[in-house]
Amino acid sequence: MVFGKIRDAIQGKPKLDGPSVLPDYFPVEPRGCEKHAEKLFHCLANDATAKARDMEAAGLHKSYYPDVQVKASDADAARKVQEIAAAAATSAGSGSDADAALPKEGDNPLDECRQFIAYYKRCCDRELKKKHNWILTEPYRVQEEYRYKK
Repeated sequence: MVFGKIRDAIQGKPKLDGPSVLPDYFPVEPRGCEKHAEKLFHCLANDATAKARDMEAAGLHKSYYPDVQVKASDADAARKVQEIAAAAATSAGSGSDADAALPKEGDNPLDECRQFIAYYKRCCDRELKKKHNWILTEPYRVQEEYRYKK
């Protein structure tokens, strides 16, 4: 534990390569990574969720299903985002702080938590190899009597 903190101090801030995505083992909270996991969960619950809801209201989100057409749930928000995008295309420089808060086409809501994801990933990659955290990586098997009948 102490050696991990010393190593983190020497290595500096972790870098997340590519787009912001959550790791495959995401919802686990290994012993030793409680602080990083808590910060990530708090960021996802507040900042990333708020940005994702803003994107849904403006119709800028991507659907999980390929055959579903995305529509804006709030027409005023969609119109305002389109006006800001058109104004930004014509004038290449002046942008206010209110315009920066609005979602844009191609935004990733997880970019709000990019630093927390990097710290969580580095900590979990180290801690999940330890014996007391192995159980968290094991697949969970449901007994037959608890399965749904087909």
